[in-house]
Amino acid sequence: MPRIAYVSADLGVPVFGRKGCSIHVQEVLRALARCGARLELFTTSAEGEAPEGLEQVRLHALPRAAKSDPAAREQAEFAANSELRRQLERAGPLDLVYERYSLWSVAAMEFAREVSVPGLLEVNAPLIDEQAEYRVLVDRVCAERAAERVFGAATALLCVSDEVAAYLEGFPCARGKVHVVSNAVNPERFPVDGKPALAVPPGVFTVGFVGTLKTWHGLPLLVEAFALLHARRPGARLLIVGDGPELDKLRADVNTRGLTEATHFTGAVANGQVPGLLAAMDVAVAPYPNLARFYFSPLKVFEYMAGGVPVVASRIGQLEKLIEPGVNGLLVPPGDAPALAAALERMCLEPELRKRLGRAGRATVLGKHTWDKVAQRILQIGGVALTREGEAPAKAPAEP
Repeated sequence: MPRIAYVSADLGVPVFGRKGCSIHVQEVLRALARCGARLELFTTSAEGEAPEGLEQVRLHALPRAAKSDPAAREQAEFAANSELRRQLERAGPLDLVYERYSLWSVAAMEFAREVSVPGLLEVNAPLIDEQAEYRVLVDRVCAERAAERVFGAATALLCVSDEVAAYLEGFPCARGKVHVVSNAVNPERFPVDGKPALAVPPGVFTVGFVGTLKTWHGLPLLVEAFALLHARRPGARLLIVGDGPELDKLRADVNTRGLTEATHFTGAVANGQVPGLLAAMDVAVAPYPNLARFYFSPLKVFEYMAGGVPVVASRIGQLEKLIEPGVNGLLVPPGDAPALAAALERMCLEPELRKRLGRAGRATVLGKHTWDKVAQRILQIGGVALTREGEAPAKAPAEP
């Protein structure tokens, strides 16, 4: 039974929470546990009870930086590397160290290199650029040095999209170590005969969205497109599942357009409620705007497809590779509300198309994009080979 340290030192990733990043952490941990791994979780953010399937994960709490001015917080987060190093040393021996990349954390990958165990770094975004654009980054030079240290120390870098891979290849120390491992789903969460969590009146066509309500998710575009659809198909309704900083603006926009009665906001929901809410949708939307740098691996789209809900998404980034138009979903130009409205109306008018796309989308993700496959890829890259189910994994050479 291999012992794996999973490290998440980012305060913005509540490992037992409801955010997309939280689901990613939880599902990777569950999948590794199903592979027979013994898991040691090192995190700065583990509030609440461990979700189902993670009760046996051993938790190591890392120090949390105080809510002070940004410069002091950055310094405190970097200084916390010494405590992470001490905790990893006490937890050893380990067979693999796996870390979700955060701006200031370097100790885990450097520790793995020094004790000659594989160190895998999961990179979900170009965090330096993201922090500077959407939040506050005081010491960019230090963040870049930390990135060079941790990318250089890692045995391998696992990124969620080709766009993140291209970003990593810009660091000389990362070249030759980059692997693309996209997001995935847990099939057990999405039964084929799932029951709707909301009543669906006869004749009502439901357009749905699930996710954190943030600017880059394109919710204003969705509301604009839905207004165009509703003008032609008054029986349509809009179901928005989630919470976030854009909620008040969206409510105001819906109200101004006279769509309040046709729109339902659920607010934040538990992860276990999502499959039932997907079952209440006739079509699910990923209405991303025309972002200059789209590097996401949209978890919501994988879950839409797993739930058998036909998808309309923006033709951008990884979505162009995941969705084959007319086969397992529909794609529209990003930022084009009339095109999105037209695609939604087509879905409304063609129920057989919806069924066919929903079935094909589910088959796509369940066949190629499950968390168990992600865990197997992690162990393969890390040099831990799986044997027959129920047997202890054995060491194997890491991928070149």
